[in-house]
Amino acid sequence: MTTLLMRLRTGLLASAVVTTIAVTTAGPVPTAAAAQPQSTRFVAHLDMTKGQRPENITLEPDGSAVVTFAYSRQIARITRDGKVRILATLPAPAAGSTTPALSQPFLGGIVRADDGALYFLYATGSSELTGVWRLRAGGTPQRIAALPAGGLPNGLALDRSARRLYVADSVLGTIWSVPLTGGDPTRWSTGPELAAAGFLGANGIKVHKGSVWVSNLDQGTVLRIPVTRQGGAGSIETRATGLTNIDDFVFTGSGDTLLAAINADNTIDLVKPNGSHTVVLTGADGLQNPTSLALRGTTAYIASGAYFTNIDPNLLTVRTAARP
Repeated sequence: MTTLLMRLRTGLLASAVVTTIAVTTAGPVPTAAAAQPQSTRFVAHLDMTKGQRPENITLEPDGSAVVTFAYSRQIARITRDGKVRILATLPAPAAGSTTPALSQPFLGGIVRADDGALYFLYATGSSELTGVWRLRAGGTPQRIAALPAGGLPNGLALDRSARRLYVADSVLGTIWSVPLTGGDPTRWSTGPELAAAGFLGANGIKVHKGSVWVSNLDQGTVLRIPVTRQGGAGSIETRATGLTNIDDFVFTGSGDTLLAAINADNTIDLVKPNGSHTVVLTGADGLQNPTSLALRGTTAYIASGAYFTNIDPNLLTVRTAARP
């Protein structure tokens, strides 16, 4: 395992342990907040002692963000003025369950459907809980599709026109397809391009212009998989390389330019359609190991889990012009 992968794995596992300890310890522990630069705006500084490490993010019409807290089994809404409200806590797995790669129960990707229902991923190492879950307004979480207990469902994308969910499994190197109504998953795409190389493979995932795009954390790549007319997966194309530790990403507009969260390196990179990439934000801008991004208009929302810094998990925004 390379030094970078060892550092990433150690940081993620350590943050899981810290969270487990923190949420069972009475009383707040003061944390230092990063200075706010002019180019970014902090929406919320989150409480690490309560397990508030945001892993993934989706946006609501009123400007609120809904996030998964990776290791506290919680879904939370963060309002535009920074108020945090816990929407649901997922059931704990049975004693002895071990989540692949991360050991701890893990909440991953989240998306919001047009009717307001939230869909998200839960990995526990147990067949009873691992899979795709749904939360309707005022309801309780329900699992709508079981996924293999030996995998790590991580990234989640919604194809609104086809009413299908796509799941990136970081351990099994597989993209699963699941009907929005729930049911049996289909192994939609596999291949060496999606596989892990020591820790985690397929990670972030988006549906964009008739294709499913996926990041591979270990291999440092951005991949494009066309959706065929029959709904199947076309050949996997590598669109960018050299992005080791890439977590989530978001397209900046209708073209193929995207912003990528480089977790362990604590940067946001701008990746152009030709695959070239440039660092555009760093820890000096308030990042604390960025995990995910979402875009509304020209405003990018960036969630940071502070997996390595262990200082200031946060949610911030930055203005960004749409790019081709």
